[in-house]
Amino acid sequence: MSDPCKILVFASGNGSNFQALIDAVSSGAIPNSKIIRLIVNKSKAYATTRADNAGIPWEYFNLISHGFRQKGETDPAKLQESRDKYDAALAEKVLKGDYKPDLVILAGWMYVFGKAFLDPLEAEGIKIINLHPALPGKYDGTNAIGRAFEDFKAGKLEDNKTGIMVHYVIAQVDRGAPILVKEIECREGEELEQLEQRIHSHEHELIVEAAAKVAGEILDKKNKTQ
Repeated sequence: MSDPCKILVFASGNGSNFQALIDAVSSGAIPNSKIIRLIVNKSKAYATTRADNAGIPWEYFNLISHGFRQKGETDPAKLQESRDKYDAALAEKVLKGDYKPDLVILAGWMYVFGKAFLDPLEAEGIKIINLHPALPGKYDGTNAIGRAFEDFKAGKLEDNKTGIMVHYVIAQVDRGAPILVKEIECREGEELEQLEQRIHSHEHELIVEAAAKVAGEILDKKNKTQ
């Protein structure tokens, strides 16, 4: 068997999608792959407990706590400078350590990467994928489900459908090429919380399927170059 696809996961919170990835690697649903590390930017992220339980090394690395930005800073130039420095340091951490990955998966990572992070990884041929609870080109950024729900209530949602996608990460938020997409129809009489639960119930399956697809492509490329 060839060397496994080395996966690095970024998460900020509970880590339920991270757990789905752990389980899928263990079961072989994501074939010949290994999660080599978790990085979190929230000190109390429960994802770290999941990593400990699975024997996966993890690291906490935060924009403010690690000195890249002063708390309460409001100057736009300094805010951007701090982001660029943090992104560059994180890229170096990913590329220079013992855990250089083949694939990076953002699993509930609540921070938008800029070019200072994305460009060095792209130069090394490392793919980055993200799950976003909306259809391609719709409801980029935060509160995507809530905004789709409001449009549905106002009769403005096209075909009454929203959904989920896993996409490649580029500098434009949630605009990278889709890998897998699942449409989900909004239902009359349903509250926002119910729609959120239905959408979240499909997220684990989609992120696992997309990870397996991309990992398979990476392994095929590796085998051809060996």
